[in-house]
Amino acid sequence: MDKKLIWEKCVAFHGHECGGLTIGYQAALYAIQLLELAFSEDEQVVCISENDACGVDAIQVILGCSVGKGNLLFHMTGKQAFSFYNRTAGKSVRLVLKKKPEAMTKEESFAYYQSLEPKDMFDVKETKLTLPEEARLFDSYICECCGETTGANWIRLQGGKKLCIDCYASYNRFDV
Repeated sequence: MDKKLIWEKCVAFHGHECGGLTIGYQAALYAIQLLELAFSEDEQVVCISENDACGVDAIQVILGCSVGKGNLLFHMTGKQAFSFYNRTAGKSVRLVLKKKPEAMTKEESFAYYQSLEPKDMFDVKETKLTLPEEARLFDSYICECCGETTGANWIRLQGGKKLCIDCYASYNRFDV
């Protein structure tokens, strides 16, 4: 594995070098090591990211996890934490970024993360979330209000009509 080439691919995809990209880069490399992962052509590898920051781009490049394939999911907690799953082996790991030294500039933070080995960056924990099922294919329906095609799992019934969630008027007696 040519780490320099992989890093360059991550930077090209993301658009610039930064500490955040380094976090995802290191997390993906560590997950490969811990779970014996390879690039995911379909949904063999799953990542649940607890943030939508720069590092997610490196995970997409290195592991082949993407929203479109259904193997990159978000459980937004605002933490620099990533759960990785190897469907084939039935193994998983949650990597949580360790606290860095205080009062670092962006440049110092970037250099700091670049200098570390993944094992020194992350606490390795058990995953909290169960491995999600593989992505499903759903029928589509036409919203009877706006006329736009919508997946069946997003259609709501109201007044005998099939409506998308944008057109559906939700009912909640507490939000008056």
